[in-house]
Amino acid sequence: MAEAIILRTTGGPEVLRLEDVDVGVPALGEVRLRQTAIGVNFHDCYVRSGLYQTLSLPGIPGLEAAGIIEAVGPGVEAFHPGDRVAYFTNSYGGYASERLVSAQHLVGVPSCVGDNIAAVVLVKGLTAHMLLHRVHAIGPEDTILVHAAAGGVGQILCQWARHIGATVIGTVGSDIKADLAKKAGCDEVILYRDEDFVQRVEEITKGRGVDVAYDSVGRDTFNGSLDCLADLGHLVNFGQSSGPIEPFRISNLSRGSYSVTRPMLFHYSSDRESLDAMANALFTSLTEGVLKITTPMTYRLDDAAAAHRALEARETTGSVVLTV
Repeated sequence: MAEAIILRTTGGPEVLRLEDVDVGVPALGEVRLRQTAIGVNFHDCYVRSGLYQTLSLPGIPGLEAAGIIEAVGPGVEAFHPGDRVAYFTNSYGGYASERLVSAQHLVGVPSCVGDNIAAVVLVKGLTAHMLLHRVHAIGPEDTILVHAAAGGVGQILCQWARHIGATVIGTVGSDIKADLAKKAGCDEVILYRDEDFVQRVEEITKGRGVDVAYDSVGRDTFNGSLDCLADLGHLVNFGQSSGPIEPFRISNLSRGSYSVTRPMLFHYSSDRESLDAMANALFTSLTEGVLKITTPMTYRLDDAAAAHRALEARETTGSVVLTV
């Protein structure tokens, strides 16, 4: 019998409970997927807590996973039973041992990429591609600030940006995470608990500021990130791990003709051509060694609550995966 984490009410991690589910047969354009590894993201914590009210309850959280196709429905021609695939989808349903999923969300997984990596790399890796290549296309002349540089997205952002040739400044919360950020390609690392990151950015850039600030922390860093920008700088907010951002005066942007963006990956990958192009760039960078993914922290599917607690306590480095 297939099993899934059913979210029946929002709340703390304790509301994540494993139940038996009936998966059924794939309909038009769907596949039945036996999942081997499931990615855990901060987005899942926001959904579970009720901060994001984007999952109808009762429902199954989870945006991404990897596994093996067991059956295909009518109209599915690009994929076949036995194929190794990964996906991400804003229709949720990821926290499950088996599921039905639309084939339009699937990408094939190269043989050199393991299931645990495939399950956690799509959302984070495609997010990094979106941020560095499409939201603001950076070049060797740019200096960027990456908050949470030792996190799952942060490490990929730093590696990719360094490969492009940009100067990378990262913020982290501990010496252990500082080492990870340096290995990921940060030229400078700021311990935000010990140092004023705005002041340090000013010192590092000799008063100029950064061209882009990539901020997934939100409330605790947003205003400081604005203060770090050079004239014509761009603040890209793509998360809020410290809480929602307080309202601010748009006239504050006139200090340096700043721009602020809140991009969503689903909008940048909504068509098959874009998804394939982004996924190909990601997997090529993985296979060529441009990107090296830290071995994910693993939890069993029935221990999803512990995974959420660790993520929210910022006890994780890199990615978190649930195994089935």
